[in-house]
Amino acid sequence: MNKNDFAPTPPMGWNSYDYYDTTVTEDEVKANADYMAENLKKFGYEYIVIDIEWYSNAAGTRRDTYQYIPFEDFEMDEYSRLQPSPLRFPSSKGGKGFKPLADYVHGLGLKFGIHIMRGIPRMAAHRHLKVLGTDASASDIADAGSICGWNPDMYGVKHNADGQAYYDSIIKMYADWGVDFIKCDDICDSWMYPVEKFSGWEETRMIRRAIDKCGRPIVLSLSPGPAHVENAYHYIENANMWRITDDFWDNWDLLKNMFWRCEQWQDHTRAGCWPDCDMLPIGKLGKGHGSEWNSNFTDDELKTMMTLWCVCRSPLMIGTDLPQLDDKNFNLLTNPDILAMLKDGRARQLRRTESEAVWISEGSDCIRLALFNLSDSDAVLSAELPEAAKGEGRELWSGESVKPDGSAVEANVPKHGVKVYAFTK
Repeated sequence: MNKNDFAPTPPMGWNSYDYYDTTVTEDEVKANADYMAENLKKFGYEYIVIDIEWYSNAAGTRRDTYQYIPFEDFEMDEYSRLQPSPLRFPSSKGGKGFKPLADYVHGLGLKFGIHIMRGIPRMAAHRHLKVLGTDASASDIADAGSICGWNPDMYGVKHNADGQAYYDSIIKMYADWGVDFIKCDDICDSWMYPVEKFSGWEETRMIRRAIDKCGRPIVLSLSPGPAHVENAYHYIENANMWRITDDFWDNWDLLKNMFWRCEQWQDHTRAGCWPDCDMLPIGKLGKGHGSEWNSNFTDDELKTMMTLWCVCRSPLMIGTDLPQLDDKNFNLLTNPDILAMLKDGRARQLRRTESEAVWISEGSDCIRLALFNLSDSDAVLSAELPEAAKGEGRELWSGESVKPDGSAVEANVPKHGVKVYAFTK
């Protein structure tokens, strides 16, 4: 099976990081899965993804000092493979791993995903644990000169047969658990190493080979960004989605900057290969990060974010605690006319300045025109319509009809807001 068949449209789902940080538990994952199955699945959301350090027994216990506790004694098997913490994921006891939880998620008609860090656990190397299918130990394949600058858990893996065997062994284990989605971190970009010396490039190819061997279609997502647009071919050949930004949070400057990033990547979107604008920081955020807060985005900024992600066909991963979603945010996440651009749209930017951006999305039977006001005050924006656009249009957030003035559409757009118009062909 070709990897581009794994995600023919941008993946949609939920990720635990923005709300739970490193602390999510089995019961919390199930609660979010239950909510998605009942309320969001019909709109296309289907992935339930457990983010970083699911193998840590003490995650979050020293959050005032460390996000990732150095040299903690993680759960591991004899072959250097990290296992879920039984304190947080009790169904994993007895060597079952994530299979019971994945079975639960699959039973809801959803798909199951996990976060991993590039490399092999440092503690496995220090203990000289085995590597399945080889005579090597973890210390033999660990590249101690290849580390992550922000997380102390792993060493890189040497690019040799035994190193490949390690990646083969963990990916096969994940496949046996029923994993459908892997978010691999410290691999899309690194601020520690020059591009030409970053071992993550080869480790990406090793993971790709391991997925191809494992017998299960697993979507591969690369983090963190910003991805290197000059290496677009590398991401396209090896992954299904890759982060085009560092961690994205509820800050207008970060959102405004995404227009420049999306412009860079607009020509590299295709079936099975999706530049990733990162998670959607909507609703309640930050409980596991130290203090819960409501997203700082205004209603207009949230509409701008959703529209940009959809017009550019970015994956949609919700970052909140789903059972706490209010009606307003639920409606923002489930507007069927906006979401339709993910499934059927070819996007390009028509123009961008410091104060505005205009994007067009051409579907099979309609043309959508998005007018973004990037300025700090309300403004009247306009754009020429393509010749193929016919008749009266409709604004997709309000549902209001619009009659173009000749060959142009004009709208009063609130600051940091957007108006999106659809016209039949």
